[in-house]
Amino acid sequence: MTPQPALWTLEMLTKRRIPKGRFTIAAKHHITIAEIYETELVDIEKAIAHYEQSADYYKGEESNSSANKCLLKVAAYAAQLEQYQKAIEIYEQVGANTMDNPLLKYSAKDYFFKAALCHFIVDELNAKLALEKYEEMFPAFTDSRECKLLKKLLEAHEEQNSEAYTEAVKEFDSISRLDQWLTTMLLRIKKSIQGDGEGDGDLK
Repeated sequence: MTPQPALWTLEMLTKRRIPKGRFTIAAKHHITIAEIYETELVDIEKAIAHYEQSADYYKGEESNSSANKCLLKVAAYAAQLEQYQKAIEIYEQVGANTMDNPLLKYSAKDYFFKAALCHFIVDELNAKLALEKYEEMFPAFTDSRECKLLKKLLEAHEEQNSEAYTEAVKEFDSISRLDQWLTTMLLRIKKSIQGDGEGDGDLK
């Protein structure tokens, strides 16, 4: 059973004129289409486009939590495709939106952490400046394990010390397991340390 017929039907539904108050249904259609593109057709660019459209519809209904979930998908894929500026903007936006919410503010540190990693891949100085900005915006970030890890990684990178970099990651991973996205980003940074080369793609 191929996904094309279902995809065609859903895309036709999303192209119809959407009455006010029906944006949530349209948003859900776009998420379904995005999921087909990401899992079955493996067309990440099209998946991103549909997640962005879904986020727009959710914003139209002021469903900010649902919009943020879609935007975070976009950010994760954008970073994987090396569209770092796009990812940074989303992570900063979602982080700023959640840090004032008592129920969500704990997750803000994750978004600022991911934004800082994207900055780091582009430029070490960018990452330092971003880290200072996030600490000023969200003081609770300073005491987080993510912020402490970033400072250790920046120091190791400045000293071009591959072993110190790996040790800092290893220590963090022993408490908070790294997912595939974080592992990929941390490896991209590590490869910019002189003498590390391509290595064996290992962080441990």
